[in-house]
Formats: sequence, structure tokens, C-alpha cells
Amino acid sequence: MKELNDATAVRKHYGEPSHMSIAKQLDRLDQYCRQFIALSPLVVMATSDAQGRADASPRGDAPGFVAVLDDRTLLIPDRIGNKRADTVLNLMENPHVGLLFLTPGINETLRVNGRARVTVDAEQLGPLSVEGKAPVCGILVAVEEVFFHCGKPLIRSAIWNPECRVPRGGFPSLGKIIADEIGGASAKEYERGIEEQYRTRLY
Repeated sequence: MKELNDATAVRKHYGEPSHMSIAKQLDRLDQYCRQFIALSPLVVMATSDAQGRADASPRGDAPGFVAVLDDRTLLIPDRIGNKRADTVLNLMENPHVGLLFLTPGINETLRVNGRARVTVDAEQLGPLSVEGKAPVCGILVAVEEVFFHCGKPLIRSAIWNPECRVPRGGFPSLGKIIADEIGGASAKEYERGIEEQYRTRLY
């Protein structure tokens, strides 16, 4: 089996990036980045621990839920969840973070790379409150690299095409999956608990 094992092999296989691919990378958030973030209801956050074990986790809310504090700083609310805290625990060991912002209807995405720290300061978190509830913490990202990613992956996936939506009955419910994977209760019981969580514990 042939593999790519070093940077030289990668460059030989892929060739060199175009001038535009390099030149479009910024070290701060310009007006277009700010506008895209204000429209985006979803960001995927990639982190890794000290050993390099990686994790990607979605964060979603109403469009503009990620606060742009200035041209080089973002504040991302971390709301109530399953308490695994994978992202936050990773950041305790390795501050490097990669963000991918998505906006429904737009095929291009925004990539932001930087260094993060975690705040529990009430004054910082207060403006991010929803339904009177502040986030559990906030992830402050110092922007180092930012650029728009072309729309080819989303075009190929047809992710925004309503005709490509998977019918809900075409995949098992989370309750069914959990019941089969760990047992302890029936699928219906898990489904009732999940529905209650979705109804009462979004914030």
C-alpha cells in the first residue's frame, strides 16, 4: 500500500497551492469575516490534547451567537451539555484550536485557527445569556489565521439541498441507538428522556 509519509511527498503528490490560496489567508477578521460570523448559526471546533488526540465538536445557536470582540478575538459560548467537556479539557492541555463556520444557503465556509483560553468571568459571559441563562463558560479565541474555504465540499455534498434531506425514519433514533449500545432502558424510555432534555435543557 502506497502512503504519503512526509511533507515532500505531499507536495510532490498535490503540487503547489495557487497564489490566491496563500494570499487569501489573513491574520485578523475583516468586514467579510465579521459578516459571515454574524450570519452563522453553527461552528465546528477542533481541538486536541497534549498527545495530539483530536476531537471536533459542534457549537450552535441563533445566528451571530459567536461574539466578535475585536479584529483578533472571538468569544464562543459553551452552553449546558453532557458534561463530558472534551473541548475544554483539551484546551487545558493544548490551546490550539481550529474553527469552521457554516451558514445555511452559502456554500463557502470560514476557517479560523488560533489559540484559546477559557473564561468563567460573569461580566464576559453575561452578554451571551439566552433565556436569562449565561453559558457554562466562554471560549476566547485569539485569531492567528483566517480564510474563506471554497464551496466545493458543500456543493458535492448538496448539504443545503432540501431534496437531499434524509427522512427521519431513514435512520434510527438516538434512543434506539443508546438502548442497543449500552442497554439499561428501552428505546422509548431513552427517547422520552432525550426529548425532555431538548425541551428543557437547551440553555
